[in-house]
Amino acid sequence: MNSLPLVLSLILIGCYGVFTWHYLTHWQGTARWPRQPRREHSLLGILLLVQAIAVLLPLTQGTLLSLGVGHVLALMAWMMLLIYWTCSFFYRVEGLQLFMMPLAMLTLAFAQVLPGQHIMHNVYNPALILHILMSLLAYSLFAISALIAIMMLFLERALHGKHNSTLTQQLPPLLSLEKMMFQVIRVGFLLLSISLLTGVVFSKELLGYAASLSHKTVFAILSWLLFGSLLVGHRLRGWRGKVAVRWTLAGFLSLLLAYIGSKVVLELILHRT
Repeated sequence: MNSLPLVLSLILIGCYGVFTWHYLTHWQGTARWPRQPRREHSLLGILLLVQAIAVLLPLTQGTLLSLGVGHVLALMAWMMLLIYWTCSFFYRVEGLQLFMMPLAMLTLAFAQVLPGQHIMHNVYNPALILHILMSLLAYSLFAISALIAIMMLFLERALHGKHNSTLTQQLPPLLSLEKMMFQVIRVGFLLLSISLLTGVVFSKELLGYAASLSHKTVFAILSWLLFGSLLVGHRLRGWRGKVAVRWTLAGFLSLLLAYIGSKVVLELILHRT
């Protein structure tokens, strides 16, 4: 049973590698096979089902929950791809797969080489489960918003430099990307708010006191303030373009330091669980 996630991960890494090569050669204008969006979408759905087994199986250890940094990164990449796959039914999200499929490959490999050690007890506690779920969903959505922000920067520079490449022709219009980014941030901000609230409830129930002002808490609150300020500024002052992109990337960087950064330091450098 322990070898099953490894075998599935190797298969998925190869499949996502083929997908990445297919998209990259198509956008470079050197593809041998034409795009078939419906077939690609169906194949990605099958891969996501397989990836769910490869990612979720190592998390459960009887009544314990293993949330090492490698496992969490692989889970987040899977959730990002799942969100992308679902949104592609309703929106034009072309271009995101060029970022997310290599990310899925890297995180699957990272989870096998450096899974990390963070065993959670009380896995049947509702506040804990809700906190973990809301946190992972919020992080995944904000990661997608950061990728969209990077795409906006790339597209804006290409338009200003009059570089009309195959990739820029395939990307959604700049205004559509910006609208999509703010929609993702709004949902992510709501989930992050719930995550912070349930984090306090979880701490009170299991430890008897509210969450302490730790490194993780400080950066999580800072990220919440940055994204909240961006949404207020967008609504009241019309913040857009590069201003919105900078605030988005700053908020995501803060969130990255809050959770992933602290887990890397504690688990992989200091070897603390």
